[in-house]
Amino acid sequence: MTASTPKKAFKSGFVAIIGRPNVGKSTLMNQVIGQKIAIMSDKPQTTRNKIHGVYTTDDMQIVFLDTPGIHKPQSKLGDYMMKTAESSLREVDAVLLLIDVVEGIGGGDRFIIENLKKVTKPVILVMNKIDQVQPEELLPTIVKYKDLYDFAEIIPVSAKNGNNVNTLLEQIGKYLVPGPQYYPTDQVTDHPEQFVCAELIREKILHLTREEIPHSIAVGIEDMKVEDNGVVHISAVIYVERDSQKGIIIGKKGALLKEIGQKARYDIEALLGSKTFLELWVKVKKDWRNQDRVLRDLGFRND
Repeated sequence: MTASTPKKAFKSGFVAIIGRPNVGKSTLMNQVIGQKIAIMSDKPQTTRNKIHGVYTTDDMQIVFLDTPGIHKPQSKLGDYMMKTAESSLREVDAVLLLIDVVEGIGGGDRFIIENLKKVTKPVILVMNKIDQVQPEELLPTIVKYKDLYDFAEIIPVSAKNGNNVNTLLEQIGKYLVPGPQYYPTDQVTDHPEQFVCAELIREKILHLTREEIPHSIAVGIEDMKVEDNGVVHISAVIYVERDSQKGIIIGKKGALLKEIGQKARYDIEALLGSKTFLELWVKVKKDWRNQDRVLRDLGFRND
């Protein structure tokens, strides 16, 4: 009779994903989780809240925190976003610093690295968008970053295509310690469905508008219920800061609002696994990004 192999201790931990705006933090989160829980666009500061994504295997669970891009705030909403990103560094077992290898090192990266010097947990440098450069172009970038900080690991990936993401997960596992499974195996985020639905609507607005509109809108779910026939009925409000922005969002004869609703409903139905009726309204809340009460109502809380 042979002795059975001892079972490996289950490991768990929290990992923050930080970096400049628009380097691919949400793309990496969605790639790891295997479905969209964090919205993506080419607009800076797309992520406003701290998004938790849960990755679970037989022997470990990683809770990822996708943080707002670190930037110089221009409003109370910006202050909230910066505090959210900075607080994440105090709560985790490891940190992923995501950089864009196409753009190279910049002032924003140096600013973040200076802040990382206060962090006692291991920091992994994740070099994103390697699918857009030649392999020999990576070495000079690696040398520059190694001169600035003693990273625990340096791992090149393509968050969009998934290249080397499994290697990244294996390396993260080295820095986790034995711990509990915080979330059920099939749970991929701790945010309520209403939050993710509101974010999916906001994502479509980011894709379909430009100039000042992306930063001036917020989305709130007023009502969400399942009808007797199984259809999920969602009533959502799109908040803007000026009357002129309301007209832009609605579009000529309501065309843009209709397109936003159609594209958002497609993703929401994939998320919920149910047929969805989506009702959208547009309201003006002047200067909402600087009003504490409105920010709290929309879920922006520093606690």
